[in-house]
Amino acid sequence: MDVSLVIKQRLNELGLDQRDLASATQVTESYVSQLLTRKKAPPAPGRTDIYDKIGEFLKLPPGELSRLADLQRREQLKLRVAEPPRPLFKECRDLILRKCESDRQRDIRRIFEKEPFGELERLVTQKLLDVAQSVAKEELSSEQWLRRMAQASGRTYQQMRVAILEFLDTEVFNISVENCVSFLDPIIDSWDMDLKTFGMEVVLNNRLAPGSRKRFEFAEQEPRQSLPLEPGFEQFLNDKSLSGDATEEEIEFLKTLKFHGRRPAPLYYYRELQNLRDPLHFAHD
Repeated sequence: MDVSLVIKQRLNELGLDQRDLASATQVTESYVSQLLTRKKAPPAPGRTDIYDKIGEFLKLPPGELSRLADLQRREQLKLRVAEPPRPLFKECRDLILRKCESDRQRDIRRIFEKEPFGELERLVTQKLLDVAQSVAKEELSSEQWLRRMAQASGRTYQQMRVAILEFLDTEVFNISVENCVSFLDPIIDSWDMDLKTFGMEVVLNNRLAPGSRKRFEFAEQEPRQSLPLEPGFEQFLNDKSLSGDATEEEIEFLKTLKFHGRRPAPLYYYRELQNLRDPLHFAHD
C-alpha cells in the first residue's frame, strides 16, 4: 500500500474530497491531485510538513504517511542509482556562473565546460541547493515570508507553498530552471570558491535569508582507530534492504557512532543513514 492509496481510501471513509484536503493543508488542489494520481512522487518526509498536515486532517496514526513515503522513496532510489547523471539545464548553469565572483568566474566556467556536470559542478550546485533549501525549510512556517515570496513571483499563497514543497524535495540531479529562477536566484546573492582548498563562501540576500554568509571548508583529519562493531550495526549491514545502497563513506561514518550502555537496533542505523543524506538536518556556519 502506498501514500496515495492510503490518502484516497481515508478521504472516501470520511466523505471528503481533494478540495477539502487542499484547503486543510494550504496547497493547491492541483498539487493534491498530482500526489493522489502518482503523477508526483511522494516528497521526502524530512523535507516537508505536508504529511503531518494530511495525517492530522485525516486522523491517521502519527508518522504513518511518512513511513510509507520513506519506503516508496527507497524503492525509487534503487532504480535511479543505475542512471547516469544528466547535465544541468543551460539556464541553470548560466545562473550559477553568473552568481560566481567575477574574478573566479572565468576559471570556474572553463572547468564546468570541460566536464559537463562533473565533480566540481555537482559540488557547487549541491552546496547552493543546500543553502537555499535550508532557508526555505526554516521559513516554511512563516506566513509573512511566504507571502513576500509569493508577491515577488506573482503567485498565490497556496501556489507558493506548493512551489516551496516541491523545491524542498528537489535533488541536485533533477534541479530545474524553475527551481533556479524562483529560489536560487533570489536567495543566493553570490558565491566564491578557492580552487586549491575547495573552501566555498556563499553570500545570501539579507532581505530573504537570515545571516549574510555561509562558509564551507574541507579539512584533513587523522584516520580514526578501528572500533568494535555494535551488534545492531552488524545486523544492519547484513540486512541489504536497509544497507544495500549505503556507500563506503556512509558506512564508515555509521561505524563511528558511539553509545553509552545502550544497544541500538538495525533500524536506528537506517534512520541515521537517511539523516546523513539529508542536508537540511545539518546547520552550516
